[in-house]
Amino acid sequence: MHATNPDETRPALRRVLRALGPGILFAGAAIGVSHLVQATRAGAEFGLALLLLVLLAHAMKLPAMLFGPRYAAATRTSLLQGYRNQGVHALGVFALITVGTAFTIQAAVTIVTASIVRFVLVEPLVGPGTPLWVISAGLLALCAGLIAVGGFGWLDKALKILMAVMAVSTLIAAGLEAPELRSESLVLLPRIPGDAASRAAMLAFCVALVGWMPAPLDISVWHSLWTLARERQTRHAPTRRECEIDFGVGYALCVLLAVCFVVLGAGMLHGTGVEPAASSDGFANQLIDLYAASIGPWVRPLIAACAVAVMFSTTLTVLDALPRSVVITAARFRRDEARADTTLPTRDLCRTRGYWAALVVIAAGALLIIGRVQGQGFRLLIDLATTLSFLGTPLLAWFNHRAILAAEVGEAHRPGKAMIAWSRLGIAFWTLFAGLFLWNWMQG
Repeated sequence: MHATNPDETRPALRRVLRALGPGILFAGAAIGVSHLVQATRAGAEFGLALLLLVLLAHAMKLPAMLFGPRYAAATRTSLLQGYRNQGVHALGVFALITVGTAFTIQAAVTIVTASIVRFVLVEPLVGPGTPLWVISAGLLALCAGLIAVGGFGWLDKALKILMAVMAVSTLIAAGLEAPELRSESLVLLPRIPGDAASRAAMLAFCVALVGWMPAPLDISVWHSLWTLARERQTRHAPTRRECEIDFGVGYALCVLLAVCFVVLGAGMLHGTGVEPAASSDGFANQLIDLYAASIGPWVRPLIAACAVAVMFSTTLTVLDALPRSVVITAARFRRDEARADTTLPTRDLCRTRGYWAALVVIAAGALLIIGRVQGQGFRLLIDLATTLSFLGTPLLAWFNHRAILAAEVGEAHRPGKAMIAWSRLGIAFWTLFAGLFLWNWMQG
């Protein structure tokens, strides 16, 4: 009787660890504004009433997000090649979404990071008065320096450390805050307002909440690019199962910490009569001060470390992902993508002129927006960025669905009937949700 090789039934630990990385980068990019700001606001304004919506958003985006790394593992090309194979229209839609949201995405994550860094580090060391755009420029320069010196390898290692700090500190903080939840915060279904204006405002916030929960769907393309970059770095081609494990680690972290931040917002603010601050500085101060007030002053360094780790990791990964996707999208309009080959030396994309030209343009555009906003309109900026991403979700989900079922994907790598049905359900959900939002917007 033929003996089964254990490696055929489960990946060896060493192989899994070599493949582990893109999922952590995914979590680093996802867990930021969507969690620290939007999930906290959801808890503050609605208690736990929007927690089911947060979990539903994760569930409905999961297939489309999983198809990114799975496509890369199956074809050894990025999801952008999958879009190209569907026709120039699919690639063009992604390009329009990227161009339309890149500056607001980078500005949104950077301004929140800068506000927290100013409150936690800059003001205690040099005093108040440092302009937010100066701190933002310093953060973007630091992130660019980390990428320039270490390329993808340093990005991968830095994110694993930052995500560990963030996960541990957030779990501790949420565990300490959970017993403080008030009875009015424990309602699991939201109360629908009676007047049309309040209903429209609630729907607009729900759209802004799920637009980046756990992340914009563009991240499925980023994830496929990181999967290939990790393959070139380690000279190890991950199997489908290894990609799924890597994705599962990052996605589970997103779900767990989204719940934590909703709990933290509900425990700190809901039912207290205190409104979430409208400015980025006010939000940063409020977040850390209320932790200290409700739990104790000793928790301030813990929350500060958590907030800085969350947002710096997001700023770092987004600053890599946006120029990476811009450069490769432009290349896909010109030619097909070559399959990854770990036997050949390949220059890291971080070392190319095109990557750095795109990075500088995106960073400069983000700084112009930050200089205009200066922290006072940060909630409007975040809601705009998340809403724009939300409106592109149904199309990208459909393109990802078609890509994973395309002829170039081998039968062994294609999803089963249950996953295909799940993916279709997600496409229908996001299409109906977007239609409801647009209808409501046109009525207003």
